[in-house]
Amino acid sequence: MARYTGPKTKKARAFKEAIFGYDKALEKRKYGPGQHGNTRRRRQKSDYALQLMEKQKAKYTYGVLERQFRNLFDRASRKSGVTGTILLQYLESRLDNVVFRMGIAPTRSAARQLVNHKHILLNGVVTNIASCHVRPGDIVSIRGKSQNLEVITHSISTRSDVRKYPWIEWNGDKKEGKFLEYPEREAIPENINEQLIVELYSK
Repeated sequence: MARYTGPKTKKARAFKEAIFGYDKALEKRKYGPGQHGNTRRRRQKSDYALQLMEKQKAKYTYGVLERQFRNLFDRASRKSGVTGTILLQYLESRLDNVVFRMGIAPTRSAARQLVNHKHILLNGVVTNIASCHVRPGDIVSIRGKSQNLEVITHSISTRSDVRKYPWIEWNGDKKEGKFLEYPEREAIPENINEQLIVELYSK
């Protein structure tokens, strides 16, 4: 399936945020891309432009395609509750994102690759669908013969404390984690204004 394979720093500079993870080049140039850099006069964006930009930021952050994103929004809008919060909960519960949050992979794209290459188990079953949704109580683990992969061991040894994500429980001895619950909005660290996305799709 098609994925964004273009220059990530350029895209991150457009949003002025490290949406793909830490970026040394972005730290040096925290202004929009383009020939004239930060000397260019930029017009104030319309409401539609701001809404569209927020939707694009969420798509690139979680590595979701347009049709997938729209389907997730439609699914969230049919459920009782705050649509924007439910949308982010669905994005957070994608298998590739859960693998990333558990610290098994350093980035979401790396997590997606691990899932696609059948290195990840969901409730003891090999699952190679990155968009698969993890439900509360599900166990995500590393396949036995894959536990010594350098990318996995390095990521686990250098990852920040997974306890900062209260909806995830990690067992370092078994190299597995448990998805406890859908996260509350204030616990999700991504800088996304989901209300703008709701307004965009409500037009």
